[in-house]
Amino acid sequence: MIILIGGEKGGTGKTTIATNLAAMRALTGRDVLLIDTDPQGSANYWAQSRDELEIMPRVACVQKFGKGLPAEVKDLAKRYQDIIIDAGGRDSVELRSAMVVAHKAYVPIQPSQFDIWTLNQMDELVETAKGFNPDLQARVIISRSSTNPSVHESDDTVEILNDFPSLSLASTGIKDRIAYRKAASGGLGVSELKPKDAKAVEEMDALYKEVFGDE
Repeated sequence: MIILIGGEKGGTGKTTIATNLAAMRALTGRDVLLIDTDPQGSANYWAQSRDELEIMPRVACVQKFGKGLPAEVKDLAKRYQDIIIDAGGRDSVELRSAMVVAHKAYVPIQPSQFDIWTLNQMDELVETAKGFNPDLQARVIISRSSTNPSVHESDDTVEILNDFPSLSLASTGIKDRIAYRKAASGGLGVSELKPKDAKAVEEMDALYKEVFGDE
C-alpha cells in the first residue's frame, strides 16, 4: 500500500505521523519504505538516527524529489510491501506527484484558522489528482490539538470540513504530546518509547488501524 502524509501547511506533525506509522508497520514484519520528499529531510534524519542506534526493525528511508517521483514510487512498490511518503508542508511538485500514485492521502492540520484556509487548495489538488488516480482516498487528520479538555478548537474544524467535497475527516486525531517529540529524537515511534505514554500509543494505534485496516 502507498500512503501519503502531506499538506500545504508546515508544522502540522506530518513527519511525526509518517515515522510512527512506518515504525509500527515495520514492527508487524512488513517490508516498509519511508520516502522523504521534504528538503528539510526530517524523516531521513529520523531513520538515520534509528540506524545509528541499531534499533530494530530497521526502517528503510530514501529521499526523492522532482517530477519523476510517480515512476520511482511505482518501481519501489515492486520491492517493498508498503511505502509511506512524507511530503513537506507546501504545494510542491512532490506533493502533487505523490497524489497520483498514492492509495490513501492523509492531510494533517492543526485546529486553527490558518490551517483551515489551506484546505480549499488541498481539496482542489485532490480533485485534480483523482483525474489520474480515481481511487485516491483523502482524509484530514486533526493534529497537534490541545490535550486540555476545555479547549474545543477541533469541534469547529470538524464542521468546516463539510465544505470540502474531496476531503473527509479521519476518525482519529493526534494530540500535541511530549511523547512524540521524545520518540522522534531517539529514532523511535511512541509504541517503542520507554516508559510508554499510554494515551499517545492509544491514539497512534487507532490511526494505524484506520490507515491500514486489516492489510
